[in-house]
Amino acid sequence: LAQPVTPDLLVSPSSQDGDLGSECPEDRGNWTGRLDFLLSCIGYCVGLGNVWRFPYRAYTNGGGAFLVPYFIMLAICGIPIFFMELSLGQFSSLGPLAVWKISPLFKGVGMGTILIVSLVAIYYNMIIAYVLFYLFASLTSDLPWQHCGNWWNTDLCLDHHVIKAGNNTLPVNISNTVSPSEEYWSRYVLHIQGSSGIGHPGRIRWNLCLCLLLSWTIVYLCILKGVKSSGKVVYFTATFPYLILVMLLIRGVTLEGAWKGIQFYLTPQFDHLLSSKVWIEAALQIFYSLGVGFGGLLTFASYNTFHQNIYRDTFIVTLGNAITSILAGFAIFSVLGYMSQELGVPVNQVAKAGPGLAFVVYPQAMTMLPLSPFWSFLFFFMLLTLGLDSQFAFMETIVTAVTDEFPYYLRPKKASFSAVICIALFLMGLILTTEGGMYWLVLLDDYSAGFGLMVVVITTCLVVTRVYGMKRFCRDIHMMLGFKPGPYFRACWMVLSPATMMALLVYNIVKYQPSEYGNYRFPTWAEVLGILMGVLSCLMIPMGMVVAVLQEEGTLWERVQQASRPAMDWGPSLEENRTGVYVASLAGSQSPKPLMVHMRKYGGITSYENTAIEVDREMEEEDDEESM
Repeated sequence: LAQPVTPDLLVSPSSQDGDLGSECPEDRGNWTGRLDFLLSCIGYCVGLGNVWRFPYRAYTNGGGAFLVPYFIMLAICGIPIFFMELSLGQFSSLGPLAVWKISPLFKGVGMGTILIVSLVAIYYNMIIAYVLFYLFASLTSDLPWQHCGNWWNTDLCLDHHVIKAGNNTLPVNISNTVSPSEEYWSRYVLHIQGSSGIGHPGRIRWNLCLCLLLSWTIVYLCILKGVKSSGKVVYFTATFPYLILVMLLIRGVTLEGAWKGIQFYLTPQFDHLLSSKVWIEAALQIFYSLGVGFGGLLTFASYNTFHQNIYRDTFIVTLGNAITSILAGFAIFSVLGYMSQELGVPVNQVAKAGPGLAFVVYPQAMTMLPLSPFWSFLFFFMLLTLGLDSQFAFMETIVTAVTDEFPYYLRPKKASFSAVICIALFLMGLILTTEGGMYWLVLLDDYSAGFGLMVVVITTCLVVTRVYGMKRFCRDIHMMLGFKPGPYFRACWMVLSPATMMALLVYNIVKYQPSEYGNYRFPTWAEVLGILMGVLSCLMIPMGMVVAVLQEEGTLWERVQQASRPAMDWGPSLEENRTGVYVASLAGSQSPKPLMVHMRKYGGITSYENTAIEVDREMEEEDDEESM
């Protein structure tokens, strides 16, 4: 018997038996489990900054009162931009470069994003290498930073056991002394005494180099198969830190003197709210903690199905991130309170932020606890899992962005291309493993994702709302989720979010301070190099504009107008999701009404098809109004 033939009218390029399926997300890859996307976003957002930046920022900016500007900035700046990035990625199923089909004139924004993410990935993996170093050092019965008397210690070294003994007889002057953990970090791990400054980095520290190689190997193995492999790894790396955090929290609050640290952390000082600095600090914490502008959110959302409820996911991730930061503050400051009591000094003398907290203060506190190697191992294992899933996101962003630009050449060789990127970034990061590597790490940390990142986010916000159009963007979300964003989101996208970002940018420029590490001041050439890093990502935008304009025809103004319009193939990647203006605009499209494809597949009209019909009707009405 002859097989029944499906009419061409009902054939979609995304059908498995079609000849044109090479451009479909199935080839690109999708999340394999329902929770893959959500856990990947949580793992990406909840990183090292939640543990080592937020608690200190809260304590120095009004304690409990800091939570007021923090949650206000989360509502104005964090949640709306987070939702915008997810919407752009999910709607188009494209990475941070190809997504600029929305307005090819601004493709330079995507190039700026990739440059920023590449620089951050280089030094972020070095921090993971330090964590691995301490993790291995914790596998001992006696922590190596517990006592003085090692070859790397100086005469200034004074350990807490001596201080405690001294408190029983005579007070000990600790102002000119150094803790064993601080000397272990600077003189043994970094061996910073072997470098005279950023211009003379000294020799490579081979133990650090091997740790960096190991961290890159772990990252590569986890992103080997794209989101199919990293989406499974995050089930562990995104959830296990919470278990350890709760264990550290319970241990911390049961220590003597813990209340003193928590009091320092949470005592509200409402007079601080009158200072603009506190509000800026809150916005900065939200901005960097959620990871907006780095392209990670957009990349992860691009692997979703078209109708995934990212509206719900936005609130779960952003609020979960905020709660994690507050919990981490309790875990950190309860231990710092205990430590201050043991040392007989105020909490503000032991409280630090950044690497100083993770690699000096907290390890020192661990030595004061019974079973100190166990608690030290747990703490660094938590930092490792927190850091890894953020690094997965950075790498997935770079790989996805480039493979989406050259899908025919690179997509089949994604594993090999990922290996090339990892090797290249490892080699570029070798300077961070030298004796003066910490100076380079501080320079990268201060400048790679500073004002350049803010310019990228502001431009994205303005292009989507002003150039592409708020009405059109809301219609796209309606087509995807079945409802339009409310007045809150529209007001934030149009006015509040860009205005807040502009204020942040101006504040960063006005309050600019040269980089420093301890007592070391960076030379002028290093400052200029750092500023150039930030400026280069901004320069990508006008460079991208020049390229886009040159590719068009006509007068200059006509070229600009044509380049700012969405590309012909902009829209949902699967043809059955393309309704209204997106119908039959894919190359090789055969289906005049994607709705028929749905009916063929599902045997009826679903709620999303009803939405599609509504969107089509709205657009026809608007066209009629314009013609009248």
